[in-house]
Amino acid sequence: MKQWIALATLAAVSAGAQAQTYPGNKPVSIVVPFTAGGPTDRVARDLAEAMRKQIPGSNFVVENAAGAGGTIGATKVAKAAPDGHTVLLHHIGMAATPALYRKLGYKTLEDFEFLGMINDVPMTLIGKPQLPANTYRDFENYIRANAGKLNIAHAGLGSASHICGLLWQSNLQSKDAMTTIPFGGTAPAMTALIGGQVDVMCDQTTNTTSQIEGGRVKAFAVTTAKPLSTHPVLKYYPSLQEMGMKNFDLTIWHGLYAPKGTPAAITKTLNDALKKALKDPEFIKKNESLGALVVTDKRSDPAEHKKFVAAEMIKIKAAVDAAGKYAD
Repeated sequence: MKQWIALATLAAVSAGAQAQTYPGNKPVSIVVPFTAGGPTDRVARDLAEAMRKQIPGSNFVVENAAGAGGTIGATKVAKAAPDGHTVLLHHIGMAATPALYRKLGYKTLEDFEFLGMINDVPMTLIGKPQLPANTYRDFENYIRANAGKLNIAHAGLGSASHICGLLWQSNLQSKDAMTTIPFGGTAPAMTALIGGQVDVMCDQTTNTTSQIEGGRVKAFAVTTAKPLSTHPVLKYYPSLQEMGMKNFDLTIWHGLYAPKGTPAAITKTLNDALKKALKDPEFIKKNESLGALVVTDKRSDPAEHKKFVAAEMIKIKAAVDAAGKYAD
């Protein structure tokens, strides 16, 4: 009995020491499973700066591990050493990939420690500048008049733009679906849209706001239940729900994850730093300028974060099953 108590005490002291010394002189890599310069990468770089302030002497760096709809980066983190020096920043694709890919190198709800949600990012339905339509209603009429002739771009299977486009088309109820054109990232998809090589795309406000403001693309609607009435650029556009798409309310959320088995003392340190970062006025301002809303509810707690992702997995699987679009 005395030996057991001694071992338990030693374990507690060891865990406490880990929390006090973590992260030490070693940087914490925030793995982004998408290319540099994209909307999720931008969230990660802003968060790295905000979290660095919360842990004295720490260094948070962003590492891009793009490919296969975010599954390469997610797999990398799932298999990383559970020491708190490798974490994953992922968006709604974390909940979508189990429905989109028949084979994954990880189990979403089993192979990660959930650290908390970061923000909610609305989506914007945008079109190439050459489109004759100027309002969402005109755009719907244009789609029907050109059934089967238009195409929709996305940044790859499992990307935010892919999920948004999939859900929008499933609600559109047009006779002929648009041809889907996948790209290797958000940047090439946006370039093709601006150049007129593709007709439409649905993407995060963090990526579309500057393009809309600069007149390089046409905006038709936002994906939130209500219009973004306080946003300086997007307040002029209706919501898809307002335009008749019943219960259409989609935001692309971002969350933070560590490999399964990361010590509780370390995950608590990371969660504490995350919660403080979410209250950082500069981080909040950067998010709001792009139409994103920093999480202020209980989803910043690990257990609620995991519960939310589990519910999103069920919702997205239903939409994917209806569309019948998978990858091996």
